Amino acid sequence: MTGVPASAAGGSSRASRTGPRGGTGAAQEPGECTAPAGAVDRGRAERGATEGGASGRGGKIAAAAVNQASVWNVANLLTMLRLLLVPAFVALMLGNGGYDPAWRSFAWAAFAIAMITDLFDGHLARTYNLVTDFGKIADPIADKAIMGAALICLSALGDLPWWVTAVILGRELGITVLRFVVIRYGVIPASRGGKVKTLTQGIAVGMYVLALTGPLATLRFWVMAAAVVLTVATGLDYVKQAIVLRRRGIAERRAALKETEA
Repeated sequence: MTGVPASAAGGSSRASRTGPRGGTGAAQEPGECTAPAGAVDRGRAERGATEGGASGRGGKIAAAAVNQASVWNVANLLTMLRLLLVPAFVALMLGNGGYDPAWRSFAWAAFAIAMITDLFDGHLARTYNLVTDFGKIADPIADKAIMGAALICLSALGDLPWWVTAVILGRELGITVLRFVVIRYGVIPASRGGKVKTLTQGIAVGMYVLALTGPLATLRFWVMAAAVVLTVATGLDYVKQAIVLRRRGIAERRAALKETEA
């Protein structure tokens, strides 16, 4: 029997551990079966698909978690703060009979904070893409709640005529209802006059909340008069826009219907 030279045996052993391009691999033990390259590739592809699917599902879950957490953004937190300030303002406004200058000053501070947050939360939501369904609903509610609470308290204490409160609150509620009525035809944008009206109302109500006397008490009367005029004027302008929007929407629907029938 012819023996195999030691050098040849060693070379064969090394060849079994060395890849075709010199890479070192594991030596094949007797009885070990080597899987075909195609099967290995298919196995890797299947594992990759499984891992990809898992990562895709994980990405969807993570995205859903982010969407849920996005409700707790800074804009919505400011809106929530404004809602919480409403009962605090009422308690301070009516504290000690409602005529104590110190309590009225604290009430004014709460009202001022609410008005300032009203200026910032909408801007932050639009600028940093923080608009949420909660914010769309809660923001106008918070605006009207703090203004309505202030007007009702002032009228209940005899500082402001009830007809002024009725005009301002009636206009705000009426325009809100009008927006919902014509929303099928389009959205009534906020006008520059509406923003001036809101600012004037805030200043006038704030001056009435404070226990002012002398020339400042006279000045607040004229500021409130300007606020009432702007309230009525902008309200009529919104009604006009709503009528035009509705007519345009009806005309476009009729034109589309005629094209479909033709």
